[in-house]
Amino acid sequence: METLAIEVCQLTKRYETVTALDQISFEVRAGEIMGFLGPNGAGKTTTLRILTGLLAPSSGSVRINGLDAETRSLPIRRQIGYLPENVALYPELRVEEYLSYRARIKGVARAQRRGRLEEVMDRCSVTDVRRRLIGRLSKGYRQRVALADCLIGHPSILILDEPTVGLDPHQIRQTRELIQSLGKTTTILLSTHILPEVEMVCDRVTIIDRGRIVAVDSPENLRRNLSEGQAVHVELRGEEALIQQALGQLRAIPGLQTDVRVPLEEVFIRLTTQEKEVA
Repeated sequence: METLAIEVCQLTKRYETVTALDQISFEVRAGEIMGFLGPNGAGKTTTLRILTGLLAPSSGSVRINGLDAETRSLPIRRQIGYLPENVALYPELRVEEYLSYRARIKGVARAQRRGRLEEVMDRCSVTDVRRRLIGRLSKGYRQRVALADCLIGHPSILILDEPTVGLDPHQIRQTRELIQSLGKTTTILLSTHILPEVEMVCDRVTIIDRGRIVAVDSPENLRRNLSEGQAVHVELRGEEALIQQALGQLRAIPGLQTDVRVPLEEVFIRLTTQEKEVA
């Protein structure tokens, strides 16, 4: 029986006349990297804030490693490393000072603190700027410092909100490689709007649109399910006799099949627009 790290059941969040989340349910298995994908305003950040205890839901339930989020908020927070989209760091502190301060807040034992600092700085590639002021670091380095902060408390779950936004291509590649490496020992919920990131990094993907879950599956299965039974419409121009001859040759091919690979971009567009088309 598989172990569930995150269980979301009928989660709803209302703001007066606006329903940000409408009875969403999904699960994240222990040890997997789950992509959380959706357009702007779909409810991704609201969901992440509820999971991390920063926001209370209107109704529904959340369980983290088997603990109820409503009654066991404090122990749950100790098990989660949260990287928000806009990270608030202390620009006047040096990298090493900041991470040491965060380690104390997160309850890392004094005897283990030095070793843990060295470990996360090395893993997040910030050892070379350990004595630099955070305010003088590039966007890429600040993002890695924030990720080191997420890791320093030995979390079993990482919740990352758009971790590669604003980074250059080299920094994006480094961050993705780090996430893949962390995924070998840590459960990760990765919120992103970058479709190639989902394909390259995630084991499964949850797609949310206008506060509702529209799909949960692996990128491969989503493509395959949407490609089954596709009709291809072709408009031909030319002499009728030649067209009929060409079509006749196609019909004569026994077991004719087409191998259509549906891009994840197309899967995402279909899943997030189908309700609008019906309406």
